[in-house]
Amino acid sequence: MRLVPTSVRTRLTLWYTAALAIPLVAFAVVSWLLFAGALLDRTDAFLTDALAVFTAELGNEQRRIPTLEGALVTTLMEVRFRDLDIVVLDSQGGVVAASAPHPTGRPGSGEGPPGPLFDAGAVVSAVVSVPGAVPSLPWNETITRPEGRYRLFVRPLEAGGRSFQLAGVYPLLEVDDTLDRIRGLFLVLIPLLVMSAAGGGWFLAARSFRPVTAMAGRAAEIGATTLHERLPVVADDELGALARVLNDLLDRLERSFLQQRRFMADASHELRTPTAIVRTEADVTLSRPHREEGEYRASLEIVQDASRRLTRIVDDIFLLARADAGHLVVHPAPLYLDELVRDTGRAVRPLAGAGGVTVEVGELPEAPFVGDSDLLGRLLLNLLDNAIKHSPPGGRVEVDMEAAEGGYSITVTDQGPGIPGPARERVFERFFRVDSARARQESTLTSGAGLGLPIARRIADIHGGTVELLESSPGRTVFRARLPGGGYR
Repeated sequence: MRLVPTSVRTRLTLWYTAALAIPLVAFAVVSWLLFAGALLDRTDAFLTDALAVFTAELGNEQRRIPTLEGALVTTLMEVRFRDLDIVVLDSQGGVVAASAPHPTGRPGSGEGPPGPLFDAGAVVSAVVSVPGAVPSLPWNETITRPEGRYRLFVRPLEAGGRSFQLAGVYPLLEVDDTLDRIRGLFLVLIPLLVMSAAGGGWFLAARSFRPVTAMAGRAAEIGATTLHERLPVVADDELGALARVLNDLLDRLERSFLQQRRFMADASHELRTPTAIVRTEADVTLSRPHREEGEYRASLEIVQDASRRLTRIVDDIFLLARADAGHLVVHPAPLYLDELVRDTGRAVRPLAGAGGVTVEVGELPEAPFVGDSDLLGRLLLNLLDNAIKHSPPGGRVEVDMEAAEGGYSITVTDQGPGIPGPARERVFERFFRVDSARARQESTLTSGAGLGLPIARRIADIHGGTVELLESSPGRTVFRARLPGGGYR
């Protein structure tokens, strides 16, 4: 059985109701205790004043009446307050004098003449039963009887050279009635306020979550074919900010989907050419029952070249896919970048020489580095292959490296026709080629599918570096790879 509600609106309503109910209950309890204390203090003040009046009047009566007992009885008859009983006890707790009994009247009712509320024996029992009472000091106590609660106030009394205890008893019926009315008022008002708060909280939560419901409905309608749609921004508040963040997320998802679609379309297009060559050449070769050995060899050479190109394209796509998914395995190890640059320059010279291009490697500083030598070699090979492809016969490709800004900067410069302005922002896009027809026809160490520069940038990014087009003009194009001094982390 689920005890916690799943609805956010319900939980917010419950929290809001509890946040209001707990302070209200605490306020009611504290208020009731303060009222009870104030009423009890007022009763004690009344008892103190009444007994002080009795003591003063007793002194007056002693001057007029020769016996102490007579003076006490006369004073009890003279000093009379409604609903107040006065009892005089001797030092042993015996009753010396008490208010005269009266059969009528009800405590606190004000009906009939005043009279004793309960007998003097009950007062004696109460006085004796109070623990820790000191006869020489005034004290008070609340007494609970079957007919109700009473307030007992006792103070010492010196008269006629003797010590007495003067006790006053006052019913707390009016105090209890007042406290009952206050308690009843709280018991009615607090549930009403809490229920009103719960209803208001439910209404406000429903009103506040209405935009969320609208956004959820719109989000449920957005799919792979409707990524152009956006969530409604209904207000400039936290929910509006949430809608804008989600819309930004949808923008990124839409761009990612478009990029993936374009990637799949371009990959399919690039793969179709070599596969079509293989199939066509096989069909043509097998269309005649007998062929010369030379014809078979020529046909297989064409199939071999197409297969190699197909393999390079598949390898490049696989490398990019693993890098994008974060599954590309990197084997970092200590190496020297200067040696790697020099070895890569030597490796591409035969290809460059076939096209009449010269590769020159400048003075290289010693460059210790930590990285994947295979991937870094791929990065340099792609940059050099790109420069060689776009260099004219008799042209020169220059490779330089320097230590700069806590890392290394490797530049590859060619003397090609340059990259047109609109294409400069796209050279690092996958499958993009400035001259696609020429890229397919020329011999190359890479796939020639427009993946060389994207792969180079991705490898640099894996090593914490960058690859950028530094400058491009007719007769001079410079690409620069920056790698951090610390190497791969």
